[in-house]
Amino acid sequence: MTEERDKRARRSLVSLFAELPTLIIQLLKDELENLKRELTARLAKLGIGIGLFVAAALLAFFALATLIAAGVLGLATVLPAWASALIVAGALLLIAAILVLVGVSSLKKGVPPIPEDAIESIKKDINTVKGLGQS
Repeated sequence: MTEERDKRARRSLVSLFAELPTLIIQLLKDELENLKRELTARLAKLGIGIGLFVAAALLAFFALATLIAAGVLGLATVLPAWASALIVAGALLLIAAILVLVGVSSLKKGVPPIPEDAIESIKKDINTVKGLGQS
């Protein structure tokens, strides 16, 4: 091991400069691999979360449908069935309109997922190559 270390210490400046493009290309390949790994991990977590959300939404949909039917049947004891169905449908449309407005507002504020760790690592590498050190 010390023999190999001595050989590296004795290398000339010219050989170090000749090796620089290879090192930079390897660094870029490693950074791209890091970026790909980070995005893959984030998308996997996102996919699992979306799948669980869809399952929960499906169950909530059926529960809500049952509650709506119970509401219509409950009002039908006081009003005619058609009137109770219209009242419940109107309330549901009002709630749906409010949810759409809130959803549109939320989408406008949304931030796309950005691989922050990989970007920070690339910035550090660029600064190091420029001779600025880590910043």
